[in-house]
Amino acid sequence: MPKKWGLLLLFVFVLIFSAACSDDSSSTGTTKEETDEGTTTPVSSEVTEEGGTIKIGVLASLTGALESYGKQTKNGFELGLEYATDGTLEVAGKKIEVVYEDTETKPEVAVQKATKLLEEDEVDFLVGSSSSGDTLAVLPLAEEYEKIMIVEPAVADSITGSEFNPYIFRTARNSSQDAVAGAAAIAKPGVKIATFAPDYSFGWDGVAAFKAAAEKLGAEIVLEEYADPAATDFTSNLQKIIQEKPDYLFVVWAGANSPWNQIADLKMQEKGIKISTGAPDIPALSIMEPLVGMEGFSVYYHTLPDNPINDWLVEEHKKRFNGEVPDLFTPGGMSAAISIVEALKKSEGNADGNELIKIMEGMSFETPKGTMTFRPEDHQALQPLYSIKLEKQEGVDYPVPVLIRELSPEETEPPILNNK
Repeated sequence: MPKKWGLLLLFVFVLIFSAACSDDSSSTGTTKEETDEGTTTPVSSEVTEEGGTIKIGVLASLTGALESYGKQTKNGFELGLEYATDGTLEVAGKKIEVVYEDTETKPEVAVQKATKLLEEDEVDFLVGSSSSGDTLAVLPLAEEYEKIMIVEPAVADSITGSEFNPYIFRTARNSSQDAVAGAAAIAKPGVKIATFAPDYSFGWDGVAAFKAAAEKLGAEIVLEEYADPAATDFTSNLQKIIQEKPDYLFVVWAGANSPWNQIADLKMQEKGIKISTGAPDIPALSIMEPLVGMEGFSVYYHTLPDNPINDWLVEEHKKRFNGEVPDLFTPGGMSAAISIVEALKKSEGNADGNELIKIMEGMSFETPKGTMTFRPEDHQALQPLYSIKLEKQEGVDYPVPVLIRELSPEETEPPILNNK
């Protein structure tokens, strides 16, 4: 068992990193046993004992502010295991067992739950988490215990950047990929762009990455405007932007106190300033009515990808969740599960972290978003994103992201930031 002193260092990490970020269970032929520690899901009961078991620990925000993200990931992961194993729920003759733990979107809880998964449950893999803060706190554990951790859906660049270790692989996109996709959607020579973001690291990092990508494509950033993330009145900020007369306003924002209504009230689009941002999950799209006609980018909307895996995901999700379509983070959970199964197929069931690193570096695999590839240098999955326009559609009570064009993995490839 790894030395206990290592845990002391983990709580130092917890103090350094704060939370960031973006339970219905599917009927997959599994049985569930609720315990005080978490939810254990034995996913196969017909594999012989000598075949052995692969155990996966999934960390997610299953309660609290990011509950919807966690549940989307969980649902997608369960569907992904079923898809990738052709319904057998085993790989290389071994049954798969999944243990879900709720991080409560608290880094210190994430560390406790991950330690429990590694020491008591003796999992072979970690997956998670819904929050970048939770994920950053857990990364050192993966290295200490030499277990592969699939990061999904946390987006902080530092996960595959300054805090990278070789046991970390990310199926989620990162913040820089979002920024590059946002720039690819609107930036070109001669275009003038203003940016608007909350005045803290999330906003600064997002704007910095967007600015670099937009300027590379020939656009000019004429103003970077930042606002108090707790503010409710953005009038003075938006007036400064109007005075600059940009062609586009690119918004980097997260949270309930969004600027969309005030952007509409000030009639910015009527003044010739086009609004652009990333399309969020379906609940958040419902408050973006003022942005119908906006051009931006999307990580995922169920009608955007055109491939058999996404078709399967949409159909099965509707069957199992009362007609609901998969949302923003569902395909990520599915992709994480597929990546684990594909790696184990190649290793013939060997879950040794050091052996899997050799297999997974550069590995390509098919997902609901198309082909993903773990970049060898930092283990970030290169993947398609989507240039979209928000349109009003009959029978849908929120603006719908409609595809302009798919942005290839090459177009959205982020810079390598790990310096290792």
